Amino acid sequence: MHQTKQTLLCSGFAALEAAFAILDRWECTPTEQAALLGIDTSALAKYQRPPRASVLPVDLLERVSCLLSIHAALRLLFSSDESINGWVRRPNSAPFYGGRSALDVMLGGRVSDLYYVARRLLAEVG
Repeated sequence: MHQTKQTLLCSGFAALEAAFAILDRWECTPTEQAALLGIDTSALAKYQRPPRASVLPVDLLERVSCLLSIHAALRLLFSSDESINGWVRRPNSAPFYGGRSALDVMLGGRVSDLYYVARRLLAEVG
């Protein structure tokens, strides 16, 4: 059992590292990164620097999972890095977005904001 928890902890931190890389590609400010991850900026700084000996909260892992899903869907929908990374900031005329960007929607602060953006993108992928 201890081995399983340790493996999950390592996987969670690897996923968090990937999410940080994505947020950097999206040119998110530290304030935006913290909001997307559902943490304050001091917690953001803690998670961004080693050593990472603390446990990741389930809410944070859910948010990371959504961010990774969004990025994966964008990689399937677009071929250029500019399109993949720029899409989140572009205004979107689809009814769900109502002219706002996906980032504006995701910055609403709830896990469900991320989930619904991910779900819509994954539906477009098919």
